[in-house]
Amino acid sequence: MSYQFSNFGQQLGCGSGIGDLMDDLGHALASGGPELKMLGGGQPARIPEIHAVWKRRLAEILSEMGGLERSLTTYDPPSGNPHFLEAIATLFRETFGWELGPENVAVTCGGQTAFYFLFNLLAGEMPDGTHRKILLPLVPEYIGYANQGVHGGLFHAIPPIIEKTGAHEFKYRVDFEKLEVTPDIAAICASRPTNPTGNVLTDEEVIHLSDLAKQHRIPLIIDNAYGAPFPNIIFVEAKPFWENHVILTLSLSKLGLPGTRTGIVIGPPEIIRALGSMSAIAGLSNPNIGQQITLPLIHSGEILRLSSEVIRPFYQAKCQLARQAAMDAFGEEIEWFMHRSEGALFLWFWFPGLTITSLELYERLKKREVLIIPGHHFFFGLDDVTWPHRHQCIRVSYAMDESIVREGLRIIAEEVRASSTRV
Repeated sequence: MSYQFSNFGQQLGCGSGIGDLMDDLGHALASGGPELKMLGGGQPARIPEIHAVWKRRLAEILSEMGGLERSLTTYDPPSGNPHFLEAIATLFRETFGWELGPENVAVTCGGQTAFYFLFNLLAGEMPDGTHRKILLPLVPEYIGYANQGVHGGLFHAIPPIIEKTGAHEFKYRVDFEKLEVTPDIAAICASRPTNPTGNVLTDEEVIHLSDLAKQHRIPLIIDNAYGAPFPNIIFVEAKPFWENHVILTLSLSKLGLPGTRTGIVIGPPEIIRALGSMSAIAGLSNPNIGQQITLPLIHSGEILRLSSEVIRPFYQAKCQLARQAAMDAFGEEIEWFMHRSEGALFLWFWFPGLTITSLELYERLKKREVLIIPGHHFFFGLDDVTWPHRHQCIRVSYAMDESIVREGLRIIAEEVRASSTRV
């Protein structure tokens, strides 16, 4: 039997780039042998010291009067546990001086859900029949945004300035001369650090974007899934930023709790109330367990110490090892570049002389049991812009064991050399 889907069903129920890739990666993990090099996906590493904290907290929850009930057997309010919301507001108010209360904080079922709610709350088909969009000031941008619009056509993106910063290094920068906020723009959105590239918008760039948003009376959305103050997988100086027109999102996933599906949104009370309503309609309430695990860590500030003293150094060391492994693997025979690594869990490669597309490279690597993410998926919102660069890039995770990353990069280099023009 064939069923007719609504426009909503066709947009969300008929496949997507992230859905196909997650399915592909999941099947590969299920059927792959010990030789599989999983360099795709955003799975955080298992850090022993952080795992010990989660085990400690679970034991404490089980021993506390009512701990199990608060974590597993009761509904929280749709916006989140009131004690958790108050703790988040207090942490940011006391640490950064932001004028926040619990009315400025909401919990969602993971960061992905937060963006699905936010994008469709602010943009898309409007009551007056117009269509509004989310402005991406810098692409490539997080693949998980791409298909979240209920009606499609949700994004307008600006190609970046490409600055070569070394023999094999480059950095994307916002092209403010071409960045225009037109009347159909509902919000500006950027991730910091950026997934996939590890790019970190400078404090000056963030202030510039904030001023543009304020000038046009629209929100600036900052995706802080990897950023400061937690999980703080950020390797350059960058101040956390919030103002009354800013929507800041955080997550417990990259702390090492992806299975708890706990997203955190800090924003204007009107936005927070709307998110609570959407959570109630879509899922009644949100998972409790992540909030209960981390609540005392937020109260005490331990979450900041763990982020700065354990999580950040762990990933920074892994990043340095992976970058050196890439230098060893690719050599000087072909033209290749890595984006400057300023945070997150990924290396972003650009191969200007690649004679096949990044999707074809992905398929060839998959046959050799190396899984990466082809870059073209991250260049959405560019409308009809023809840009070969989008087919010359790949994303590689360095969160796996060093031996897996090193061997995976060696195989990637072999395939790229076989499919590139020589310098």
